[in-house]
Amino acid sequence: MSEAPQVVGRGFCFEDLRVGYRFRTHRRSITESDVAAFVNLTWLTEELFTVADDAARAIKGRAVPGALVYSFAEGLLLPTMQDTGLAFLGASIDVKAPTLVGDTIHVESEVTEHRLTSKRDRGLVRFLNKGINQRNQIVLEYNPLRLLKRK
Repeated sequence: MSEAPQVVGRGFCFEDLRVGYRFRTHRRSITESDVAAFVNLTWLTEELFTVADDAARAIKGRAVPGALVYSFAEGLLLPTMQDTGLAFLGASIDVKAPTLVGDTIHVESEVTEHRLTSKRDRGLVRFLNKGINQRNQIVLEYNPLRLLKRK
């Protein structure tokens, strides 16, 4: 009897990672319709996000809510924890610069903490995640602590 084929697209297990391990995600452009859908879903009706560009604003162009940038960053990271992520335990989030409609972001990530839990069948891993736009500017930085399966 032949062995079952391996499932592809599975995220990192605890043992796959170590402090200092770095990786980056694919990219994602943020569109006007992304902002409109997010604002309508969350009811973030701040005029900065719902009114066309105003010449008097400090931010020129259509600003994107930081919460949307964070959500997209997590979506870009999903393949790294598909089937292996057990819990998101918290993070500090720092919006470093504005993101505008039309910007393209990716995430660069580094493992900063790595330890087993008392149950020994899972581990805690903290990452430093940086959302970076097409101009190589860091627009978002956060440090999630995640609970990951062991192999």
